[in-house]
Amino acid sequence: MKNREPIWLKIIRILLGCVFLFSSFTKAVDPVNFGITMNDYFVSFGMGFLHPLAQFAAICAIAFEFILGCMMILRIKPLLAAWGYLLFMTFFFFLTMWLAIAEYLEVHGIHDFGVVKDCGCFGQAVKMSNLQTFLKNVVLIIPTLIVFAYRKRIPSSRVSSWGQWLLIGIFALIAVVFQLHCIRHLPAIDFTDWKKGKDVTVFIEQPAQKEVLFIYRNKEDGQEITLTQDELMAKEDDFYENFDYVDRKDSVIKDLVRAKIDGFNMLDENGADHAFELISKDNEQDLYVLYMHNLSETKIKGLERAKKLAADCMEKGIDFVAVSNSSEEEIAKFVEENAIDFPVYHNPIDPIKGPFMVRDAVRSNPGIILFHKGVVVDKWAWRDFPAAARK
Repeated sequence: MKNREPIWLKIIRILLGCVFLFSSFTKAVDPVNFGITMNDYFVSFGMGFLHPLAQFAAICAIAFEFILGCMMILRIKPLLAAWGYLLFMTFFFFLTMWLAIAEYLEVHGIHDFGVVKDCGCFGQAVKMSNLQTFLKNVVLIIPTLIVFAYRKRIPSSRVSSWGQWLLIGIFALIAVVFQLHCIRHLPAIDFTDWKKGKDVTVFIEQPAQKEVLFIYRNKEDGQEITLTQDELMAKEDDFYENFDYVDRKDSVIKDLVRAKIDGFNMLDENGADHAFELISKDNEQDLYVLYMHNLSETKIKGLERAKKLAADCMEKGIDFVAVSNSSEEEIAKFVEENAIDFPVYHNPIDPIKGPFMVRDAVRSNPGIILFHKGVVVDKWAWRDFPAAARK
């Protein structure tokens, strides 16, 4: 009777385990995103030198959370699991409390801590503010303390001690292998704003449309006529012998439409933005866009595969372009060194504040997205680039 688990404790234990499994799963499907979040934490706390370890730390944290969830639900080493929960939740309870306070101080202009705004505790599946995250941890710390207090009432699984350690190893292997698969390819579930089927034209500024009218006066009777640019171009040369130019009038026939989320541009070397003309509902052609957010980290093997696909696109008359957050100088050097014969556009960003739309659009460097009429048709990590453009 001493080790008989009360039903209320069993319910709390299973629910707590399910929360950890859900949390680990939402991050494991896109471990690159959580690696970015970990790096943001390092930078925020003045530990930017740990940048090379960000992805490794993310994988370990996700695996640890998954293992604890499995251990709690299946009663694998329950005493160890209870201690793991207590340490895990205590650490994040005080961390998120500080983040909530720091964000409050920033919002009210008291001090700028450079705090991370999105904790990433549920990946991109459920976005929460620091205050919401802290309140969530306030709720979770209560069952965690209850389970820890009654940990000796939780009976251990009937599996032998060595068998339980073997299961823990299997849980770890599953978590790590699954994450590595998602890193090498693309997220198992895409929660980004650039997922398949998404209309991304809302992220692209639509420039104002202007109509230019030209006014000319007849030399004989002084009568004035108004012509559009197309009408003027269609006139014969003798038109200018009989008419004098008077003035031009520019009128806006369609107002500028701001992007829902600002920050995505495709600028050429002259500063002209090609995003709207390429990723538009009016573009009937397929469009392949190669994303290389940081050229210094771009996999050259992936670039070579992209160049083969680009050559096939050119043969079929399909648009193939690239976009990068690297500077114009870096782009020009990269294009020359790698003999690139398709346009590579520049997307300027604040290196600290972003927004990092090129980096976040596809979890691969390089990665490709196929658009049709402004909608994401498909996307690939560089290891999975198609050999030929679709017909």
